[in-house]
Amino acid sequence: MTKKLLVLLAIIGILFLSCSENPAGEIKKNSELFDLDSIRTRGRLIVITDFNSANYFLYKGEPMGFHYELLEAFSDHLGIDLEILTGNSVEAAFAMLNKGQVDLLAMGLTVTPSRSRNVRFTESLDSTRMILVQRKPNRWRSLTAADLEKRLVRNPLELSHKTVYVQKGSSHAEYLKALSEESGEPMTIVEVPFEGESLIDLVGKGEIEFAACDENIAMVNSARFPDIDIETGLSSHQNLAWAIRKSNSDQLENELNHWIKTFRETQTFAILYSKYFRNSNPVKFLKSENYSLRSGKVSQWDNLIKTYSEKIGWDWRLLASLICQESRFIPDVVSRVGAYGLMQVMPETGRHFGIDVTASPELNIKAGVKFIDWLHSIFDSKIADKNERTKFILAAYNAGPGHILDAMKLAEKNGMDPQLWDGSVADWVLKKAEPKYYNDSVVKYGYFTGKESVAFVSQILERYEHYRNILPDNGESLTLNTSGIPGF
Repeated sequence: MTKKLLVLLAIIGILFLSCSENPAGEIKKNSELFDLDSIRTRGRLIVITDFNSANYFLYKGEPMGFHYELLEAFSDHLGIDLEILTGNSVEAAFAMLNKGQVDLLAMGLTVTPSRSRNVRFTESLDSTRMILVQRKPNRWRSLTAADLEKRLVRNPLELSHKTVYVQKGSSHAEYLKALSEESGEPMTIVEVPFEGESLIDLVGKGEIEFAACDENIAMVNSARFPDIDIETGLSSHQNLAWAIRKSNSDQLENELNHWIKTFRETQTFAILYSKYFRNSNPVKFLKSENYSLRSGKVSQWDNLIKTYSEKIGWDWRLLASLICQESRFIPDVVSRVGAYGLMQVMPETGRHFGIDVTASPELNIKAGVKFIDWLHSIFDSKIADKNERTKFILAAYNAGPGHILDAMKLAEKNGMDPQLWDGSVADWVLKKAEPKYYNDSVVKYGYFTGKESVAFVSQILERYEHYRNILPDNGESLTLNTSGIPGF
């Protein structure tokens, strides 16, 4: 099943999510309207998750992540679409859950008594402990193991009168405050709107001395910074789970818990967990230029994509998704029918626009964009809604405009909306494979197998929403904004 990820809120960088921005539709007073029956009726599960190197990210232009793949598997189990909202503010995510803006909070949430008073937690998906992230002393490689140990904090009590940074709204702040009060040895706890991965960056770069975060995230990221130490535990192991609203009936909770218990015992889950936490893949992801959370890019062609997308008024991330679909950003790929390069342009199409599509990646993109601009000249006057028009142009990019125009005529003749793609014209594109319809008097371009074209549209738009979730709209690198944060 192809999922349409209609993301209503994408937070770029690591600034906290404002729960007042782009709410996911009107909030209904009866929370049971959001339980499993109504979710199935709606046809999609609305979730919020965070983006980091383990949970949700882009690699080589495609979405990946432990929680992302779990969500895909669960929505497949339900047989419905998945709508993802993103943000790295735990507080805002809880607020959106309890206001009814999302059905499920799908982060690696530590299960605590205080949180359990406000939400229902699912069965455990994992467990971890809180650890201290600290920099090793200068020239630590020249020290003996015993001397190095003496210079590192190994007892939480040694943090008295020191400053420890934690993610705002996380369970870490609550735990450390209780630890400080119980010990009578005060420490300064600074809550900042950065998740664990970003705090590790700050320690690794020497901007802060201590941070507390989940051990599983620290283990994934420690390979990037050989000068940090993550061996000091600050808590015992605690379960990590997803959360749903307290006021829901039991439907969604029961379904989730049954699925989690079953799925946890499968080989698929074991492979998935190993993929993100136990083998060399995480290091490969993090160190690669193809890891978008670090680079802010999806490909080496981003600057060209941004330049040429402006010429047709497209979001550069939409054009990037189309190019990923066509070529996976490989500049010299050739299809079985002879389409060439990043945008898989036929050489004769390029010649029509006076361009040799094989000459360079830039000229290939230029030719593809000129073709899109030509498609706009056909469909702009026929499709009033901009978002719908995009679907038609994408379909025509794959199929050619003739077959799409035929399907529009068939839709209109049969009492359906010729300006609506899903549930209307897309269905008639598929019907053009049937003699009854490709022989219809309104059809000019004959037989057509439209499955590829319909899937083409869905897959590009799905990937585009992932790009909107994670990549800045200006394509700049994702950097930490520490202005106004104590200690910076």
